[in-house]
Amino acid sequence: MSRGYIDVHHHFFPSELAKLKETNFATIGFQSPKENFPWTPEVSLKFMDQTGIDTAILSFPALGFGVVSEENRALAKGRNIQMARFRDEHPTRFGFFATMPFLQDVEGALAEIRYALDVLQADGIAISSSYGEGSDSKYVGDKLYEPIWAELHSRKAVVFLHGNQTPSSTPYPDPTLGLPIVEVPNETFKAASHLVVTGTKRRYPDIKIVLSHMGGSTPFLSVRVARLSHYMGCPLSPEEILEDFKSFYFDTALSAHETTLTAIQSFISPDHLLFGTDFPAVNKDISSWYTKHLEDFYTDDKDMQDNVTYKNALKLFPRLQ
Repeated sequence: MSRGYIDVHHHFFPSELAKLKETNFATIGFQSPKENFPWTPEVSLKFMDQTGIDTAILSFPALGFGVVSEENRALAKGRNIQMARFRDEHPTRFGFFATMPFLQDVEGALAEIRYALDVLQADGIAISSSYGEGSDSKYVGDKLYEPIWAELHSRKAVVFLHGNQTPSSTPYPDPTLGLPIVEVPNETFKAASHLVVTGTKRRYPDIKIVLSHMGGSTPFLSVRVARLSHYMGCPLSPEEILEDFKSFYFDTALSAHETTLTAIQSFISPDHLLFGTDFPAVNKDISSWYTKHLEDFYTDDKDMQDNVTYKNALKLFPRLQ
């Protein structure tokens, strides 16, 4: 019997974010699908049943803003407990990447990693590309976060890295080119590049980092980083930089098309590409458009299609087998 797809990029919107579609989504330049909100597990289960998805790995949307506080720690823990409850109620249908408190709270993040992985049995950890605002923001390869990466490495953890909704210094250029469309993919690329050029990716090779949205511009701009960052003082050789870029995992959410799949196929090993939808941030028609392009691309290679849509994920999440 053929197994259904495993969606590694599937968001969880807790009840306290009910106003997100009315406020934040508007300010970042995106129109949320009304039929998906307020979100409940049943909204996702209906979508999954309609689109052949057996299991979705839930993750809280990447929001790299906050303050170091007990309240922030409690908020992250509460969200993780809620996702764990959904997983326990539907153990074959849901998994989850644990959300972190504001990452400048390193001790709080370490405590939540231990609680989420040891007690709640999370499938991995979700992080944003950067934390903080303006000149105070830090990308995830910053030395401040070294203890966090060391802890994740000791556990051989899976980490889901999603681009932050970081505005540019100029307004987004058009109402149809909001932050999720033009900025978030580049934030993913910037975070991946930071992890590589700081040596963080190389120091902690046992962490399996999944880049959202096929890494954004990573497959195309990695060669630019390889030569120019080396020229600018990165101690890694261009070849080492490219090697580290290729060691990431990439998901297909809002990115699968003949053009992008051809590029990523020439860039990474076949076992590093994973299926994703970005539901419920987008509606069924949008996610299905990308899924059809993925299926059409692999129409003559069923084995590779199976690898991308579920077999590669089973290697990362053996409990789903």
